[in-house]
This record gives sequence, C-alpha cells and structure tokens, in this order.
Amino acid sequence: MVWDAKLMPAVNGKTRVVCIIGDPVRHSLSPLMQNAAFAAGGLDYIYVPFAVSAENLESAVAGLKALGVCGFNVTIPHKTAIMPFLDRLDESAEAAGAVNTVQLSGTSMVGYNTDGDGLVDSLLTDLAFSPGEEQILVAGAGGAARGAIAALCRCGAKRILVHNRSIEKALAIMLEMNIRYPETRIDVVSQDRVSDEYLAVTSLLLNTTSLGMNGERIEGIDLSRLPENAKVYDMVYSHSGTPLVKEASASGLRAVNGLGMLVAQGERAYEIWTGHRPPEGVMRLALGRI
Repeated sequence: MVWDAKLMPAVNGKTRVVCIIGDPVRHSLSPLMQNAAFAAGGLDYIYVPFAVSAENLESAVAGLKALGVCGFNVTIPHKTAIMPFLDRLDESAEAAGAVNTVQLSGTSMVGYNTDGDGLVDSLLTDLAFSPGEEQILVAGAGGAARGAIAALCRCGAKRILVHNRSIEKALAIMLEMNIRYPETRIDVVSQDRVSDEYLAVTSLLLNTTSLGMNGERIEGIDLSRLPENAKVYDMVYSHSGTPLVKEASASGLRAVNGLGMLVAQGERAYEIWTGHRPPEGVMRLALGRI
C-alpha cells in the first residue's frame, strides 16, 4: 500500500488526547466513533486505546494524570476498581457503583457513568419511551442493571421490577435503590418465572444481562404475555440481532438492541470532555459502516 499523508490524522503538538483503558480493549468501538465525531466537529482531539492489566491500573491512572490527557473511558475489568484512584465521583457513578468516563479538571480526576443516562437517551430516541408511571421489568442484577436502574429512577421511573437468577443480588439492588431513590418503587421477582400478572402490566422489558451475546435466550419471561404496546430493549449489541430482539419483533413488539445506548453514552462522554455536543448522528453512522 502506498503511503498517503491524507489518510493520516492531523496530530500535532496541540492535539488533545482522550483514551480508553481496559483489558482487553482490541474489541472496543469507541475509537472509531469518537474519532469520527472529533473530526466532524472540527476538534483537535484524538482517541486511542490502551490495554491496562489489573495490577497496573493504579500506576496507569497516575500516568494518564501526569501526561495531562483531558479524559478517558474505562471498560472491563476496571469500572469499579478505578474508583478509589479518583478524586471525586459524580452522582451517576456513585449510584451505579462503577465508572466508565473520567474527566481531568485541572489536577482533579472526576468519575462519571454515562451508561445509564445513555440508556435513557436511547429509550427516548429509539423506542419513544420516557420513564414514568409504567412498570419496567429489568432482567439481570449485575453492574449494568444497577447503573440502568439508577438512571431510570433519576429520570422519573415510578415502578421497577427486577428479575434475576440470583435473588440475593436483586434484593441488594432493591434495598439500596429504594433508599437512594424513595420515589421509585422497586421490587424483586422471587420465582424463576415472571408471572403473567406482572407481564400483563409491563410497558418496558429491559435486558441488562449478557445473554444473547452468543445466541442465548433469556429464560423465565414469556414475551407473548406482554401487552401489545409493550417495548423491549436489549442492552446487548449485535449486528445480526439478538434472540430477544428477534423474538420480540416476531411477536409484534417494538424492540431494539444496544446500539443506541453505545452511541448515546459515547456522546455524553464527548460532551463531558469537550464541553460541546457532538455532531448529531456521526457516531451512529460510523458504527453503521463496520
């Protein structure tokens, strides 16, 4: 291949650096969508991935601070482990118990979690769903569920039902969120199967588990028992479509996967770092080309 200067990013001594740290990071789509948005927005920024092992996390964070990067994303397995190394946590990170975005403000490192708010943005954009009086059924009780439930509560959700194989994890989330957000009623399904009575009054089914990433099906939820106007959101992102989205669509329900959330959380991170809204639609378009 002949070298062409036009293909090289215009990096210079003034270029500001943003990155993502995790282990692994080779699969991350963030560099693609963030660099596309920086270019479209005319900002002199570049986004790069750094593989950081668990034993090197503390020194990596100190190094990024010393280098003066303007911010970075955090992915598995560091989203919780990084919290003690930051100077302050935003409410979004405190409630989620995890950090996925860090801003360097002067000499201070502030941790945020844009995943939950990105989900809420995507629900509105992709499903025309805004949290309110309707019942939301959440499948899963891991870190993703905790961040999602916290964001839904902050945005006005009044009734959330948690369904998970481990009742203990679901109960822990319920107790914590009921204290933090008393205006939202959060309950747990203690049976292996969600009853028809619960499903009949559910307006949104939200999958926060990784089930579907490799073709797995979520057990214990009969989609045919949902109201015909119910909506289904699968946080798993798959080009070919997840089993949950395919099954819901076949049942006549409006359903989407996690592409919109991936884009929306990235857009919120972009704004935290730059102080500017990203060019509309650029990140989604960049991901759509892969």
